[in-house]
Amino acid sequence: MGRVDLLGYALPAFVLLMVVEWISYRRDPDRSDNTSAGRDTAANLATFTLGRLVKPFMHYLLPFSAVLVAAAVTPLHLSPKSWWVWALGLVVTDFCYYWAHRADHRVRLLWTAHSVHHSSEYFNLSTALRLPWLHPVATMVRGLAWVPAALIGLPPWMIFLLQTIGLLYQFPIHTQRVGTLGRPIEFLFNTPAHHRIHHGSNQPYIDKNYGGIFIIWDRMFGSFAAESEPIRYGLTKNIATHNPLRVNFHELAGLIGDVRNAETWRGRIGYVFGPPGWTEKATDSEPEPLAVRPEAVRVADPTAVA
Repeated sequence: MGRVDLLGYALPAFVLLMVVEWISYRRDPDRSDNTSAGRDTAANLATFTLGRLVKPFMHYLLPFSAVLVAAAVTPLHLSPKSWWVWALGLVVTDFCYYWAHRADHRVRLLWTAHSVHHSSEYFNLSTALRLPWLHPVATMVRGLAWVPAALIGLPPWMIFLLQTIGLLYQFPIHTQRVGTLGRPIEFLFNTPAHHRIHHGSNQPYIDKNYGGIFIIWDRMFGSFAAESEPIRYGLTKNIATHNPLRVNFHELAGLIGDVRNAETWRGRIGYVFGPPGWTEKATDSEPEPLAVRPEAVRVADPTAVA
């Protein structure tokens, strides 16, 4: 069963959950202003639909997979017939996702794609479908994060399947209708409470809670944050558009513009591979966190996305 099959089975459940959430919001007189908006939800769904339509082209744009190469050269081969291989695979692929997701926020090339997912000023289940499409270079670079999973002997198809399961897990945590769960669950797993913080664009929430299924990685590597003040969703400088094309490519256009206007090769390389707040004129100062940089969220619109 591949990624497309899983998504096909999941889509009816996604639609049902979004309808239930919408009814729940409508019946709540105390709902906050950042729960949903019709045009924003339409933009989320349109962005997702366009992504599904162009997905077949990605098979031709991405003929090379580092995961497949790593699986071909490694001397280790784990059998999917053993239950512990599946358990190990779930943990390992989620660990790889954590570092891929962290890189999404700390490498501007990857942020050009992932910023799509974070560009909504609202937070609801439809936000989970606000995902980037036709970012082949970022996709190929990001795929390197799962090479260790292949090198330890996990079959590539299992890696892709478990990665998809991890993404499906994250759909229902894009909601404000669920508060906090039991303490053991909140400690170990990614939950709506944790993921709301990840989508926050105000300090101290920026670049926090990268986990996919498990939040324990954030606790281990110093990127965990609990809610301490009201959350403001979106980017620190929002893109002010519901056009799916602009939603998908606004940050890529900004990166291209910065590279074109760079004065040195150091500047050009820095704008592509440096952290999103990096500028070639900032020599002695630390780069700003990802969502605080002006370039990361400016409306250079000519699309992600945890």
